[in-house]
Amino acid sequence: MENKVIIFSAPSGAGKSTIVNHLLGLYPELEFSISATSRAPRGEEKHGVEYYFFSADEFRRMISEDKFVEYEEVYQGSFYGTLRSEVERIWAKGHAIVFDIDVQGGVNLKRIFGEQAFSIFIQAPSVEILRERLVGRGTDTEEAIERRVAKASSEMEFAAGKFDYVLINDDLQTAKAEAEKIISGFLNR
Repeated sequence: MENKVIIFSAPSGAGKSTIVNHLLGLYPELEFSISATSRAPRGEEKHGVEYYFFSADEFRRMISEDKFVEYEEVYQGSFYGTLRSEVERIWAKGHAIVFDIDVQGGVNLKRIFGEQAFSIFIQAPSVEILRERLVGRGTDTEEAIERRVAKASSEMEFAAGKFDYVLINDDLQTAKAEAEKIISGFLNR
């Protein structure tokens, strides 16, 4: 298989992680790209499993050494990025890389990888349904939910026309089946 990249982006609550995990379980030739971050591990997170954890100073040094395919400073001193070594590690196995990344990062990766990449934006059928899903999770305060909903609205506007495919997740089983069809087509071309 030639070196391929599959990019998934979505607002919080759209079902992106559920769909990505479903696809990773179906296609052994897909491998998840572990991102690097300068934030501290949360809960049981481990270096090299959920993220590669670095201090902000280490991250800046690695930027200056061109160790990243792409990176963002999300907040002052809070970095996220894709290590070149991670891309090389996955491609060396002959696998396609799967990114689960924020909308801006998804657009950047598509620009960087071009025709090697297929980018998918997953969205809920409406902002109201997205709000209901976030409330239903029971993990965020009302203020956090409103912040996520506002961000989702701007992400949906920003994403328009910048992704290869928009997958509307109004029914999870249907969305999974649609994702399978899209990914199978991309992998076999």
